Amino acid sequence: MHITIIGGSGFVGTRLTTRLIAAGHAVIIADKNDSKKYPQLRLYADVREPETLEKALAGSDAVINLAAEHRDDVTPKSLYDDVNVTGAENVCNACKKLGIKNIIFTSSVAVYGFAPVGTDETGAINYFNDYGRTKWLAEEKYRTWLAAEAKNSLTIIRPTVIFGEQNRGNVYNLLRQIAGGKFPMVGKGTNVKSMAYVENVAAFIEYNLNNPPGEHLFNYIDKPDFDMNGLVTQVCRILGKSDRLFHLPYWTGFIGGLCFDLMAKIFYKQFSISSIRVKKFCTNTMFEAANINKIDFKPPVNLAEGLERTIKYEFIDKIADQVFYTE
Repeated sequence: MHITIIGGSGFVGTRLTTRLIAAGHAVIIADKNDSKKYPQLRLYADVREPETLEKALAGSDAVINLAAEHRDDVTPKSLYDDVNVTGAENVCNACKKLGIKNIIFTSSVAVYGFAPVGTDETGAINYFNDYGRTKWLAEEKYRTWLAAEAKNSLTIIRPTVIFGEQNRGNVYNLLRQIAGGKFPMVGKGTNVKSMAYVENVAAFIEYNLNNPPGEHLFNYIDKPDFDMNGLVTQVCRILGKSDRLFHLPYWTGFIGGLCFDLMAKIFYKQFSISSIRVKKFCTNTMFEAANINKIDFKPPVNLAEGLERTIKYEFIDKIADQVFYTE
């Protein structure tokens, strides 16, 4: 199969490219950024520039769109709409023009916002930020494309937070703080956090390449979930550190986050701590993937093993090669 991965130079895209090549597929990476691992496969493309998309997507049997603006500190804010929403529309128009009938789009559980524990694919759309809002609007662009042609196949995957080797997102920052002995637990630590290991996400995207016409909607979560106390204890065990935790009251952490918000405005600088990040850290973000339970997909790596692989790679063996900043 000839597959084009939009945003394929990034963290998930690089891991996915490796899997697809190993499976015998022909892969093109359509990205505005160079691919560190597969520079020979990369064609310049920006979802905001329709002509570059058409050139990169020509001849594709399937298109996988991983491209997104997603950081908390995106400026200007209009980039969320330009990349996530207008970009989705441009992808749809290019696929329609080129006769491509198979699209896989990675959305996000952010469309559910601060959702009730155990929210699955039937959960209410209740985003709280521009990222969640524009991911939802992007889904709707793809559904419009789907409805225009009976033979079209659309797979929408809503992953929870993705972690793994070489990533420098929120999970890595948490692991780094624990490894450095500078981690204060904010709140009681009983809140549950769903996570997804990058190799499993890549495997699930590959699994969906041959879906029949129609819409296929999935949350993606690796189970079983950790609560924060359990997660920190597991990390400490792998690192050989004491798992005795010092807990800060939530209100103390939140006020500290507000102080960092104020400093960010005064000094025009982004900090790793903010009030919204403290709130997100202390909130239950536990989801279910009910639709995956209806199919025969089995993740190649269990969650605990993925966590151990990541910790050993980053903090024990300290391998320094490719790094992806995603959050």
